[in-house]
Amino acid sequence: MAIKIGDRVRFLNAKGGGTVSKIINKELIEVTDEDGFDIPTLMRECIVIENAEKVNSSQNSKENKKEESVKLEEILHEEDDYKPQDETPEGENLNVWLAFLPVDIKALSITSYECYLINDSNYYLGYNIANGNGARFMSRATGFIQPNTKIFVEEIKKEQLNDLELLNVQLFAFKRDKSYSVKPAYDVRLKINPVKFYKLHSFAENDFFDEKAMLFGIVKNNQPEEKNAEVIPEDLSQIIMQKELKSPAKVFKKRETPGVLEIDLHIHQLLDNLNGLTNADMLKYQLDKFNEVLHENAKRKGQKIVFIHGKGDGVLRNEILKQLKIKYPAYYSQDASFKEYGFGATMVTIR
Repeated sequence: MAIKIGDRVRFLNAKGGGTVSKIINKELIEVTDEDGFDIPTLMRECIVIENAEKVNSSQNSKENKKEESVKLEEILHEEDDYKPQDETPEGENLNVWLAFLPVDIKALSITSYECYLINDSNYYLGYNIANGNGARFMSRATGFIQPNTKIFVEEIKKEQLNDLELLNVQLFAFKRDKSYSVKPAYDVRLKINPVKFYKLHSFAENDFFDEKAMLFGIVKNNQPEEKNAEVIPEDLSQIIMQKELKSPAKVFKKRETPGVLEIDLHIHQLLDNLNGLTNADMLKYQLDKFNEVLHENAKRKGQKIVFIHGKGDGVLRNEILKQLKIKYPAYYSQDASFKEYGFGATMVTIR
């Protein structure tokens, strides 16, 4: 194997060796030893113990580790406004939240959201926030947050909201340059219903922002917020049945109009608790209710039924129209009164 500049070599007929720093000619090379001396040596009297690529890779790895170590030191020892007297007795308990703020609260259907981590305690926190499916996760944000502060984590686009359905938040707490009461490491699963982001009442006044925000507790008074734990029903039909028993779906009549039956298919009108349901689950439940109402009124010829589905992104409306065409071709359907419902309702006449 030809010897190249950068190769690490050992001398065959003498002790020592070093790194090839120069190719003098076809037979002679220059080797720089550990003390920095350049030694002219016959190429045939050297053996390569590590090629240049491995040497560079090893050096880069060491430099990267050193750089990471320096960055960590900078994070933990950087100059900041936090001083010991800023500590409070209440801050000895860990209280941690994830907060979401809409960039444009007047346009919830299209806006993006800012995510913040809030540390309401006297402790520094190391954190890792990941999303996944329960079996595997991918880290979204990792770092450190100072005591009694909040930090921006990321901006989340509308199309990324479904990625937040299951988050895993890991935390460990410590203090800098002082003794402290050791806290356990926290590993909390947070189940978030993406539908919440489209409801104005999900965002409320709070102690941490001037704007309205949606807050999810991670740790409260040193205890992980178990109520946010992941909900994975073994049988979807069982969880829906349990929800119906607790809060039975009703026919909502907005007004007394002779001959017209109004059915509100907004999911929050059908079920009080949406935990554990995906978007697909909710759509299936809405369509099941749609079919149930039509079956119950199948013998009432001439009955007019207004299904209120909302404008939204049109998924529910399109599915309703598709089922009417396939399952109920004899029924007459049209957009309900724009004056009464805008573009958010479909009227079906039983025939």
